[in-house]
Amino acid sequence: MMPAEPGTGGEPTPAPMMVQPLVYRWYHKIWAVLMITFCVEIGCFLTIFPWTGYWEINYFSQIVPGWHVIWYNAYLRGAVSGLGVLNLYIALAEVFRLRRFARR
Repeated sequence: MMPAEPGTGGEPTPAPMMVQPLVYRWYHKIWAVLMITFCVEIGCFLTIFPWTGYWEINYFSQIVPGWHVIWYNAYLRGAVSGLGVLNLYIALAEVFRLRRFARR
């Protein structure tokens, strides 16, 4: 026996729900711009700073004498720079998402 199709057994079919468009306020736009600015600044800093001379003379590399071997390692510097590139990617993705605030 085949199941009955909906709406043929005398039961009322549900009315389609109307989806309300999202309303973006001014603080949503400000928040998006601030996040983009923050991600660009952190991304640039984390990408460039590990390869400067200031990376080697700081408080954290001198807390424990054995840590300077790890701190000067190129793999750690590359990992920190990778986090910077990831932040730059997030900022770029948010720039493209700014289109959601455009009026249609």
